[in-house]
Amino acid sequence: MATTQPRIMRAYAILAKGDQPKPLGNDSYLVKSQSGNGSYIVALVKGQWACECPDYKFRNVECKHINATRYWLALRKKMEKSSIFSFEEEVLEAKRCRFCGSPAIIKRGKRKCRFAFKQVYYCKDCRRKFVPEDAFQRMRYDPRVITVTLDLYMKGCSLRKISDHLDQFYGIKINHTTILRWIRKFGKLIEKYADSLEPTLSDQWHTDEQMIKVKGKWMWLWNTIDRDTRYMLTSMITEKRRVEDARRVFQKAKAIGRSKPMTVVTDGLHAYHRAFNKEFFTLKNPRTKHVSMPRFVDRVNNNLVERLNGTVRERDKVMRGFKTEESAQQIIEGFRAYYNFIRKHQSLKGKTPAEMANIDLNLEGNKWLSLIQKASKSPQC
Repeated sequence: MATTQPRIMRAYAILAKGDQPKPLGNDSYLVKSQSGNGSYIVALVKGQWACECPDYKFRNVECKHINATRYWLALRKKMEKSSIFSFEEEVLEAKRCRFCGSPAIIKRGKRKCRFAFKQVYYCKDCRRKFVPEDAFQRMRYDPRVITVTLDLYMKGCSLRKISDHLDQFYGIKINHTTILRWIRKFGKLIEKYADSLEPTLSDQWHTDEQMIKVKGKWMWLWNTIDRDTRYMLTSMITEKRRVEDARRVFQKAKAIGRSKPMTVVTDGLHAYHRAFNKEFFTLKNPRTKHVSMPRFVDRVNNNLVERLNGTVRERDKVMRGFKTEESAQQIIEGFRAYYNFIRKHQSLKGKTPAEMANIDLNLEGNKWLSLIQKASKSPQC
């Protein structure tokens, strides 16, 4: 069946607007009109495409709706072949039996889950079969699907947008509440593992606070970052900016850093001064110095943590739907792991803060997957 260049261009215009064909079943799709007034059903009938629109009915040519459907299906097929969701490829490989610890194991078939093929192993010693799942044990989705949702969320996509993206491009239907459970579960796992690692830091830390909204309520997010490595030591949510809140921030920073810096830079908030004296002041040398900047110059002198606050703000925009401080704190801890171990920094010449702090975990390819696997095998988790 013939078509023309203008119809092809209009088909691209439909897809460019984000109007993806909606599958109806039986090789039928609902395609929105380019003008936005109504929709047309496009169907594959006996190997030939057909459409309800007047252009197809009266001219018997491949209209823009047919072309849009064909190009969308071709793009989707291409992405499925080249994407991370090539489920028959093995992701998790076992080296020992999960029951007896014997290395005498062999591959024996695959188990088909809803959206994944999982390799089954057989132990020659205890004669039992198992699947090497570790942190992803009893989860029906492929680990790569789960880690992609984590990455997209930490980069600023909302839960519903991630769910819609997976449905449109990969045909994977995941409820947004399921994605939230993954974020909370693996964020907590990674937090325990990350806090057990000892970073090599500089002698100067920067601390600042910013306002965020959680379920329509303004709260305070405290961030502490190392000067040279950009390693984020703390990211803590509190209702107020009291002395005890600032002390908790400093206490956790000392616990994560395993040391005291020579200088702590903050803004002029009075709570910092009293909290610093409680947590850092000593009569013994060397002493930690507190550099408190007035509000009108703190953006210049505390610009390291101000840039961090801007990065956190990108994540904060879609955090406002959480009902409790606990939920928001779990998400923030997941973001801290993303910032330290996953996200490359231009100011660090393409390295992560963890690498600059001499924490080289050799995370290659899917860094989320590698990090979760290492965390699940850690004795601290």
